[in-house]
Amino acid sequence: MSATEQTAAAELPGYQHVYSGKVRDLYAPLDPATGEARDDQVLLVATDRISAYDFVLDTPIPDKGAVLTQLSLWWFDQLADLLPNHVVSTDVPDAVRGRAVLCERLQMLPIECIGRAYLTGGGLDEYRETGAVCGVPLPPGLEDGSRLPQAIFTPTTKAPVGEHDQPMSPAEVDAAVGGALATRLSDLTRRILARGNEIAGGRGIILADTKVEFGLRGDPAAPEIVLADEVLTPDSSRFWPAARWEPGHPQESYDKQFVRDWLTSPASGWDRRSGETPPPLPDEVVERTRGKYVEAYETLTGRRFGG
Repeated sequence: MSATEQTAAAELPGYQHVYSGKVRDLYAPLDPATGEARDDQVLLVATDRISAYDFVLDTPIPDKGAVLTQLSLWWFDQLADLLPNHVVSTDVPDAVRGRAVLCERLQMLPIECIGRAYLTGGGLDEYRETGAVCGVPLPPGLEDGSRLPQAIFTPTTKAPVGEHDQPMSPAEVDAAVGGALATRLSDLTRRILARGNEIAGGRGIILADTKVEFGLRGDPAAPEIVLADEVLTPDSSRFWPAARWEPGHPQESYDKQFVRDWLTSPASGWDRRSGETPPPLPDEVVERTRGKYVEAYETLTGRRFGG
């Protein structure tokens, strides 16, 4: 089944499809008494779709949705003492079992909360231009893969599918959510990053950076911050093998780098600047990418992935 076909969300008895993103489908549970969609819960289904360069590719990665879901659930347990999360139940329809979670519906915050412990990616590009990332000044002489003196909070906007998220300055974050809440988001993001590195480091993995999402629950005057969506997965974070970390060039990573590399190679025949949809992925790239996701899960959790 192609990713395009997967985009047509499955019919799930007892649920109403409400939204499909790049890689996730959302459903509202139906009230058995009234048949109406509930507004307090949502079924979050991770598909095997994969995106790159703002395109949802036509080739799925087998088991990717299950890996992301199971790894997020494991990390939610590791972070439970830092803050609550949105998980209500893993008792879900058989058709999506293992890759879906019933969640509390929250007031989601309009910010992608990013924490960086190492410099790479878009943060490196911005640093080379300005000497700072999202308004946070950094010392001179840093390279691709350099460890930062201390972790930094570098949030972005939440752009619609197909558009790029834009860096947000501290003043822009304050304007979006208020100064007090902005301070708490920065602290929580960096604490999640630190806990992730503490645990991953013991397993020979560096957590370079991560994106987390938060929602609010309870009294609007004094809301509780809740961790939502996914957390510390290869889709939302950069994981590097610690033994092969070497600043000065792009690092080997546990993510979809095989996909990116193939798409930008002559073998794909695709021009990233053309605006055209990327071609289907060859079997070897699919298999190696699946292998990286499974390796990340097994290395981090110490569990064997069962599919």
